[in-house]
Amino acid sequence: MSSIRWMLMALLVSVLPAAAVPPPAVETKDDAVTLKPADPKRFSGGLTRDGDVDPERFGAKQPDPAYGAFQRGLYITAYNLALPRAENGDPAAQTLVAEILSRGLGMRRDDAKAAGWYALASEQGVPEAQFQYALLLLDGRFVKKDEKEAYALMQAAAEAGNRLAQFNFAQMLVRREPDERGLKKAVSYYRRAADAGLADAQYAMSQVYANGTGGERKDDVEARRFLFLAARQNFDTAQLDLGRWMMAGRGGERKRTEGFAWLLRAARGGNVAAQNEVAKLYMQGIGTEPDNAAAAAWYMLARRAGLVDPMMEDFFDGLTDEEIKAALERANRLR
Repeated sequence: MSSIRWMLMALLVSVLPAAAVPPPAVETKDDAVTLKPADPKRFSGGLTRDGDVDPERFGAKQPDPAYGAFQRGLYITAYNLALPRAENGDPAAQTLVAEILSRGLGMRRDDAKAAGWYALASEQGVPEAQFQYALLLLDGRFVKKDEKEAYALMQAAAEAGNRLAQFNFAQMLVRREPDERGLKKAVSYYRRAADAGLADAQYAMSQVYANGTGGERKDDVEARRFLFLAARQNFDTAQLDLGRWMMAGRGGERKRTEGFAWLLRAARGGNVAAQNEVAKLYMQGIGTEPDNAAAAAWYMLARRAGLVDPMMEDFFDGLTDEEIKAALERANRLR
């Protein structure tokens, strides 16, 4: 299987945009603070979900009091306003209740109850609920695992315009047919999610064009454009690739200073390969002023993570004890 197919099958969101869950407002119940913010990022089976909040996610075209309270971080109020409507069959309210329960916003997290509400809302065609319930069906912890139903719901949500569903449905297509046929089917969904601003999909499209696969011709200019779109959203692998492409002049003008800046940004974000690249560039003085101390410090970080580079090992062996000590102190500050 080619590298692009492995890349697309394994692609995950390593750095997501900051979630749009509003800052929590303090609400009290029985004179005790009950609100505790929860991490809205969750992963399931190699598929992704984010924390973007939009009233249309809950099937409502216009904000209502429950959603307004949610926007202001008043999660208990939002839950109390939405619950009666959810119990009366309102799919938007059902999705909002599920969202609050699944994230533990203002109350104890309860994925099992959230799954029930997502199921009800998905039956009424709410794309967000279809997407979330599809993930639960794939995971199989809180509901009975059902990949066939998950596939159908993910496709429905994707066709309705949910960008995360579009990306994840593309991943499912590639897994079903890990060859050129699967990629051809997946590309249109990757593209729609990429055009909607999803960094994962933008990176996937960069790989499609870089390798000329999925029915698309090889196009380094277009690949570099998608790398830039993903990189500016802090997708560290895209930052790494974009930095390398700029250094080499692939897909556009050679810009070593900008290329170094993208690599440094990825390195600071914890990308081990970028840390090693930055170390080499500091050592060679390419795209930046030569700095042996910085080179040694960045390589120390990469080596701590298990990366061993023969060139950098030779460089490191040539340092004095004083230089190594200074580099160690600097590396500790970089963590």
